[in-house]
Amino acid sequence: MRTIIAICAALAVAAAASGAGTIVGTVHAEGKAGADQAAAGGKYESRKLKFVERVNYAELRDFIVYIDQAAPFKFEPPAKPLKVAQKDGTFTPHVLPVLVGSVVEWPNNDDIFHNVFSISDPKPFDLDLYNAPEIKRVIFDKPGRVDVFCSIHTRMHCIILVLENPYFAVTDAKGRYTIAHIPPGIYKLKAWHERLPSQVQEITVPEQGETKVDFTLGITNLPKY
Repeated sequence: MRTIIAICAALAVAAAASGAGTIVGTVHAEGKAGADQAAAGGKYESRKLKFVERVNYAELRDFIVYIDQAAPFKFEPPAKPLKVAQKDGTFTPHVLPVLVGSVVEWPNNDDIFHNVFSISDPKPFDLDLYNAPEIKRVIFDKPGRVDVFCSIHTRMHCIILVLENPYFAVTDAKGRYTIAHIPPGIYKLKAWHERLPSQVQEITVPEQGETKVDFTLGITNLPKY
């Protein structure tokens, strides 16, 4: 109960808070212990399996870190549309976190047609076939994960992660992140990746200064069936 009260109180004064803190840290991923040795002893050099791609956890990117709770009031989404470009048969960026209510543009920068669509519950949509100079838009008005595809090109996939407050960040190439201008209080901070279980830590943000929070994501301590 104390945590919930502190969360609501902190978010309720977000717009008028005289003090604000910053959360910084790193996120990285680790594979299951012994997986590399097991793979080395397998048959990946066989004709059937030599082209099977294995996950390199050290090279995983697109981690999202965010305060995982709704606010008791509405945050205004950015006035300027965000953007996911289609170029060389790829969506860029692959993962885009947005505040609920945000508008995302989908420019097609290829010389061929693409079709942008999703069947995810928070936002099903179909933009049909189009190319430049036409640019289509989607309003993401419900929180949740929205997987987006192209109906023509099977490898085209991206994720819009729709969040309920603006306190989120994407890690850089070295796994570092910064979330600034956070009202003091107690929060649940989540680290997310599309391939791995999320991790949550309860943290306290002071009126000033930095709070360092690191995460290690991996397939560990999951129940066995």
